[in-house]
Amino acid sequence: MPLIKAIPLVRGRVGRPRKRADCLYADRGYDHDKYRRLVWRTGIKPIISRRGTPHGSGLGIHQWVVERTIALLH
Repeated sequence: MPLIKAIPLVRGRVGRPRKRADCLYADRGYDHDKYRRLVWRTGIKPIISRRGTPHGSGLGIHQWVVERTIALLH
């Protein structure tokens, strides 16, 4: 939760900037109702893969982009 609260303002549109993201992508390691409830309370929609479900949810596409970006920065 400290990481989620540290997200800066979302910029891009004219007017008052949004204070939080619309949704949060996470992998199966964070699949627990406790985390889902905590994220919902902040007003962010959690998109977390469920354990025991087959792959193919499409989250890997977003995860690959994030991992490649971090790798390029390092």
